[in-house]
Amino acid sequence: MQEEKRQIEVIRERFGTEFERFVNFRKEEFGDLTLAAAERLKKELEDLRVKHTGKKSPLSGAKRLIGKIAPENRAEFGKFVQKISGEIESALDEAEDRLGNYILKTRTERETIDVTLPGRRPQPGHLHPITLLRQRIEDIFVSMGYAIEDDREIETDYYNFDALNIPEHHPARESQDTFYTTGGFALRSQTSTVQIRAMERRGVPIRIIAPGRVFRRDTPDQTHTPMFHQIEGLCVDKGINMSHLKGTVTEWLRRMYGKETKTRFRPSYFPFTEPSAEFDFSCFKCDGTGEFEGDKCGTCRGSGWIELGGCGMVHPNVLENCGVDHKVYSGFAFGFGLERMCALMYSLDDIRLMFENDVRFLKQFH
Repeated sequence: MQEEKRQIEVIRERFGTEFERFVNFRKEEFGDLTLAAAERLKKELEDLRVKHTGKKSPLSGAKRLIGKIAPENRAEFGKFVQKISGEIESALDEAEDRLGNYILKTRTERETIDVTLPGRRPQPGHLHPITLLRQRIEDIFVSMGYAIEDDREIETDYYNFDALNIPEHHPARESQDTFYTTGGFALRSQTSTVQIRAMERRGVPIRIIAPGRVFRRDTPDQTHTPMFHQIEGLCVDKGINMSHLKGTVTEWLRRMYGKETKTRFRPSYFPFTEPSAEFDFSCFKCDGTGEFEGDKCGTCRGSGWIELGGCGMVHPNVLENCGVDHKVYSGFAFGFGLERMCALMYSLDDIRLMFENDVRFLKQFH
């Protein structure tokens, strides 16, 4: 039996050697042990338990020796084996319990929330400057009796060009100016396409504005982008003439920039209007004087006027293309770009800033 007892002692000594680095945990001495290190040691402690108390452990093998001991010594040897087994399991249980409590305490402290601290307020979003400007213009025209129309951005050649009286060999129809897709479609190059579809669908008389994105093959620079926003207006009724056009544009700009705003119209050419004009308005920064704080006004470049858009009386061919008798009805149309207006209003020297999604820029427009 002495030989068997010696085997059990060897098992206890080997366990003690491997368990030595966990002894301090039984005394709850953890020092500056991190949570990650503690969780790793807990796993190692579990592996140590399997190694020394599992079914294939030396201790389990020693327990099987009890049956081979002489009957008169079997009880004594069995008690000895149970004592050593109890010591090993008690040491493991105590170390695991202390280490588990330390892990729970450390994790709780790390995840503790101080409910007395002020909360982090969510930062509310806000509308893009282009959207803010568009809504302001829409509100003005709605108050003047206009409806807002929207339609598709991918159009056929007919709605993009033919219906607008743009001839077959016009430069705007070239591939270097327009984005064409397969199947004879193109991204609309102006929101005039909305006016055509609105007249076909709603008939006349009609008063609408058509805001939306348009696309042209421009190289991006400070004043050009391949995608930008337009607003075009259309009014068709009996007896409409150029004075109605001038009065509408002037009234809108006065509501936009103030009652003292002046307008001027310069002869121009557009295939879908006849006669055609470009319209300017007096600079809102220098009040049309061309000077601001003793220097040349940077907004109007000292001219006192700001160029804005094009306009004119709707061409008879456009009306006929929409099934409207041009001998009975007449109308006017106008259009302008939002990016240019936005850049002028907020003193931006590069319209690309409006499309770069830079939060440092956008958060200025709360």
